[in-house]
Amino acid sequence: MLLTPDPAAPRPSRMSEGRTTFLGALLTTLGPISMAIYTPAMPELVHAFGTTEAAVKMSLSMFFGGFALAQLMAGPLSDALGRKVATLAFLAIYLLGSAMAALAPSVEIILAARLIQGIGASVGVVVGRAIVRDLYVGPEAARILNTIGIFLAVGPAMGPTLGGLTLAAFSWHAVFLLMVGFGLLAAASTIFLMRETIIPDVRRLKPARLMRAYAEVAQNRQFLASAVVLSGSIGALYAQSTMLPFVLINRVGLTPTAFGIGMLMQSGFYLLGSLTLKMVAARISGQRAAEIGITLCGLGGVIMALSVAFVPPFFLSIMGPVAICTFGIAFLTPHVVTQSLAPFAHVAGSASALTGFLQMGCGFLGGVAAAAIGDPLTAFGIIIPGMELAAVAGFLWLQHLSRRA
Repeated sequence: MLLTPDPAAPRPSRMSEGRTTFLGALLTTLGPISMAIYTPAMPELVHAFGTTEAAVKMSLSMFFGGFALAQLMAGPLSDALGRKVATLAFLAIYLLGSAMAALAPSVEIILAARLIQGIGASVGVVVGRAIVRDLYVGPEAARILNTIGIFLAVGPAMGPTLGGLTLAAFSWHAVFLLMVGFGLLAAASTIFLMRETIIPDVRRLKPARLMRAYAEVAQNRQFLASAVVLSGSIGALYAQSTMLPFVLINRVGLTPTAFGIGMLMQSGFYLLGSLTLKMVAARISGQRAAEIGITLCGLGGVIMALSVAFVPPFFLSIMGPVAICTFGIAFLTPHVVTQSLAPFAHVAGSASALTGFLQMGCGFLGGVAAAAIGDPLTAFGIIIPGMELAAVAGFLWLQHLSRRA
C-alpha cells in the first residue's frame, strides 16, 4: 500500500531568523556542552567510585559513541516524524540519561547513563542544521549557520569552565543535575518556540532508501577527503577532552576550577580566529583561508608532539599548541564544510549526518585509544598530533581532487 503523509500531521511553518538561530544554536550546543561539562569532575569520580582513570575516561567515550551512531538515525527520523516530534523524543532520552547519571551508585551506571545521554543529545546537531535548511537559503542561511557553527565549536571549550565552577560550589552530582536543567530548557524551547518545518513522511524511513542515500555520499571522493579533514581537526577537539582534565589537573597541578577557567584559552582562540576571518574574508578566498587554517592545525600538532616529548608539562606547553590548532579550525571549517556538502543538494541531510557521525566517531576512537595507552600525557602527545596531521593529509587530497576537477 502506498504510504502518504498524514493529513493530520503538522504542516510546515516559517520561523523568524532570530527564532531559528536561537533554536538551532541551543539544540546544536547541547551535545558538545554535555560532552565537556563534566570533565573537571572526572578525577573526582575516580575517587568517588574507587575506580580507575581508564574507566572514567571510557564514560566520555561512551557519550561519543552514542552521539555519533544515533545521528545516523536522528536525521531520517526527523524527516519521517517531523522535526519537533523527533526532537522531543530524543530529548526525553537525554533527560533519562542525565537523571540516571546524577543518581548513579556505581561507575557502571555512569557508563550506561552517558551512552543514553549521547543518544538523546544527537538530535540537536542534526535538527539544528535541518531547520535552517528547511527555511532559509543564501545569505540568511549563511548568517544562521555561521552563528550555530560558533556555538558548536565553543561548546566543548565552555563546558569545562561551567563544570569547574559548579564542582567548586557543589558535588559531582550537581554537574549532571545541570545537564537535566539544560535538557528541560531545550525541551521547553522546542515545545513553545519550534514550529514544524516539513511535512512528515514515514516513507523516508524505508531501509533501501536510507542505504542508497548514505552509499551515494560515502562513495564520493570529495566528500571523503573533506570528511578526513573535519574528522581529524574537529575530532581532535573531542578526543583531547578525555585527556586534558587528567593532564592539567593531575600532572600540571591545576584545581578543577582553574582547569575549567583555563579551558577558556581554547574557546577564546576559536572566537579570535572567527573574528579575524570575518575581518579578512573580503580580502581572501575561502580556499586561502582554509590553507591558512590547515597550516596552523599541522603546526600546532607538531609543536604539541615535541612539547610532550621534550618539555616537562606546564599550562602553556599544553594549551599553547591547543590554541594554535583551535585558531586554525576557525579558518578551516567554513570552506571544507561547504566542499563536503556541495555535491549533495538532494541528500544534504544524509551528507550532514554522515559528516557529524565521522567527526564524533573519530573523537570516540581517540578516547578509546587514550584509554588503551593509559598515561594521559603520553596519549595526548601521540593521538592529537596524529589526528591533526591526518587532517593535513586529507586537505592535500582535497586539493588534488579540486585541481583534477
